[in-house]
Amino acid sequence: MNREEKIYEVLGELLYAVAMADGVIQKEEKDALDQFLTNHAYEAEVKWSFNYERQKNSDVESIYKKVIDYCLHYGPAPEYAEFMEAMNIIAKAANGLDAQEAQIINSFSSQLLERFQKDLSIQ
Repeated sequence: MNREEKIYEVLGELLYAVAMADGVIQKEEKDALDQFLTNHAYEAEVKWSFNYERQKNSDVESIYKKVIDYCLHYGPAPEYAEFMEAMNIIAKAANGLDAQEAQIINSFSSQLLERFQKDLSIQ
């Protein structure tokens, strides 16, 4: 597996965490994921990891921590803008954005921004 395939596998885990943040993955969220990934170059990787975590009924907090640790190690990447877009699409798909989903989205953005800004200021 190459570096890009792995980062998109991580996206699947992140989208699982967002969809599961309120305790249940709703049909609208799954449909939004399918629509977002239509003709996506890494559709298989994203869906595989999303479905894997779903089948395991993985803990949202543990998955989020795993994702953020990976992204911090991976470093700055243009893919994160797409991650933000995908999280918002999934979160808003069923009954709009709720507090738990918003917390994951905001945390992801702020943790990466804080870390990478520190990295830039050190250089």
